[in-house]
Amino acid sequence: MIRVLFAAGDEAWDSYALPLKAAFAAEGLTADLSRDHAPTVVDYIVFAPDGPVRDFAAFVNTRAVLGLWAGVETVVGNATLTQPLARMVDDGLTQGMVEWVTGHVLRHHLGMDTHLAGQDGTWRVGVYPPLARDRPVTVLGLGALGSACAQALAGLGFPVAGWARRPRRVPGVARHAGADGLQRALQGAQVVVTLLPRTPATENVLNGETLGWLAPGAFVVNPGRGALIDDVALLAALDSGQVGAATLDVFRMEPLPPSHPYWTHPRVTVTPHVAAATRPDSAARVIAANIARDQRGAPLLHLVDRAAGY
Repeated sequence: MIRVLFAAGDEAWDSYALPLKAAFAAEGLTADLSRDHAPTVVDYIVFAPDGPVRDFAAFVNTRAVLGLWAGVETVVGNATLTQPLARMVDDGLTQGMVEWVTGHVLRHHLGMDTHLAGQDGTWRVGVYPPLARDRPVTVLGLGALGSACAQALAGLGFPVAGWARRPRRVPGVARHAGADGLQRALQGAQVVVTLLPRTPATENVLNGETLGWLAPGAFVVNPGRGALIDDVALLAALDSGQVGAATLDVFRMEPLPPSHPYWTHPRVTVTPHVAAATRPDSAARVIAANIARDQRGAPLLHLVDRAAGY
């Protein structure tokens, strides 16, 4: 019998309890899933940063902490967390992100807002977008989500460049890496999608200088992390026309305060952190499969590099 502590909120328990139990059974695991195990008997923790566990020191026999979220920036620096930490990499989460990103990139590319806002009886002829092959896109971040989005956009015909802190190979995507590669990746881009993790090295990666490297009137699409963008610089770039529009799903403070200028800016679309949700059924299968690997003596998947922060 393995004991699994579910360390997330009440609402999450209602969504995850049955899928996790079914996934454990499908993997042949005899598991006692509970929210009330004593720390010293816990073998694995299913964890969300908004759950009740903040101090991991008492979990002396815990083999791994398995995150329900893709992001780990709020826990990776926790000094009490000495157990292996696995982040969520889930095909449902990835597919949701691909759909959101391609939808908003195509919305900006096709100029759909012009027609949606202009239902006033005016026949607007001569307003055509370029073909996708003539609209360069840059994806910042080539992890599981970034790579999937970059390949989906390349499949639609966009010339896609990708940038990561470390070199990564993504078929069909021009690769750039490191500080020197950032300018090459952004220079002349007409669309930028930000899917980097939040680390000290990525904070404000889009700022006054880097936004100036984009093609005039470029579109910014951010489903990654709010801190990737210097908000003051983005608002200035929108006002000057250097950035033509921005769709933002993540923010430094969430919910975004009603007084924030993003809400009323005519060229900003705010979505409430909905670009990619973790689906309980598919996420439960990921967690159960990872525990089963560990029980067989195989290495855990999706382990977080503490030094890198993701």
